[in-house]
Amino acid sequence: MTDLDKNTAIVVGLDIGTTKISLMVGKMNEYKKLEIVAQAKSKSYGVSRGIVANIDRTVESIKEALGEINHNFKIIEVYVGIAGQHIKSLQHRGDIVRDDVENEINFDDMKKLKENMFKLITIPGEEVIHVIPQEYTVDGEDGIQDPRGMAGIKLSANFHVITAQVGAVRNIIRCVEKAGLKTKELILEPFASALATLDEDELREGVALVDIGGGTTDVAIFLDKVIRHTAVIPFGGNVITTDIKTGLSILEKQAELLKVKFGSAIHNDEHENVMVSIPGLRGREPKEISVKNLTEIISARIKEIIELVYHQIKVSGYESKLMTGIVLTGGGAQLRNLTQLVSYITGMEARIGYPNEHLGKKSKDYVTSPMYSTGTGLVMKGFQDSPANKNTLKYNNKNETSLLKIFKGIKGFFDEEIE
Repeated sequence: MTDLDKNTAIVVGLDIGTTKISLMVGKMNEYKKLEIVAQAKSKSYGVSRGIVANIDRTVESIKEALGEINHNFKIIEVYVGIAGQHIKSLQHRGDIVRDDVENEINFDDMKKLKENMFKLITIPGEEVIHVIPQEYTVDGEDGIQDPRGMAGIKLSANFHVITAQVGAVRNIIRCVEKAGLKTKELILEPFASALATLDEDELREGVALVDIGGGTTDVAIFLDKVIRHTAVIPFGGNVITTDIKTGLSILEKQAELLKVKFGSAIHNDEHENVMVSIPGLRGREPKEISVKNLTEIISARIKEIIELVYHQIKVSGYESKLMTGIVLTGGGAQLRNLTQLVSYITGMEARIGYPNEHLGKKSKDYVTSPMYSTGTGLVMKGFQDSPANKNTLKYNNKNETSLLKIFKGIKGFFDEEIE
């Protein structure tokens, strides 16, 4: 598959989705750009709407994907994505009073303030998995993005706190362990997708990332390089396939194939008299399917999903501030004419986010579809965390790598650990 030196540092991202299990292996090339050097995926049988519903079958799917690439790499640790309707977000404010007022505010003060958020009292059965600072206040002076180096007694901050069900988290970790791997870190999937698909201008000027997966649709809103709102909608590409299956009385695999090959979010005149022949089962007569009817079924459901996404954008309070509009990614973003329908319903510009925008040229052989956005973002996050690569990715005003620019783009989640 690829020739690598045995001492080459690699990072592996594991995306446990509703429809697929995806493994992405990455390394840094000589130009300090990330290259995806191997990719494997398998059918996901044990996951429902982003949540592990059958551990044994999920483990089998992970092992199947692992078997495709494990003979070329020694894979021990993986960065794992987490999603699902059990994910919740809330806004919270915290503060600390500093004992050493003579010294300037430093990283340790910010870390202490952030760690206090992990001690929040949550609903029984839930735990805090991510804490993202949005802006700081020093002695009543607010709107501060980075308080390091300032003098002050009281340090406060507004936080975006992400919680998840303890059971769902443990089940993911258990599946990874049973597959013979170790979970290096759990990453919320919209964050990983954002890292892989968004650029610095979008993060700063305001953007809504919409990741349409098989079981869920994840929404993440960014403004001023800060995550402002997250939400999980319990519908994805699978529900469209189910609608086609029911509406046209065909098999599920036939419905999926029709969706991929002939599906469209918008009906046009070209579909008016087009018919598709579906082979009959066990000697039965072939079935004629109207592409117009297929499009109407798809359009009805995708409109519902887009309207739910638009509702989340309006609820966030940032609708008028998203200057760069909406970025669509995930497997469901491959539906024809989807960007036009999104723009029509929301009145915002829309584009498809591909995960190869921040990668080296060789990665195009492995990353060709928005369905790999999460896996690619997990690898990127892994290289950010790697001690060996922190030295490589030191901030340099004269020669800042494009990858580091993206790492430093999402404040509080991706840049705090780069010293």
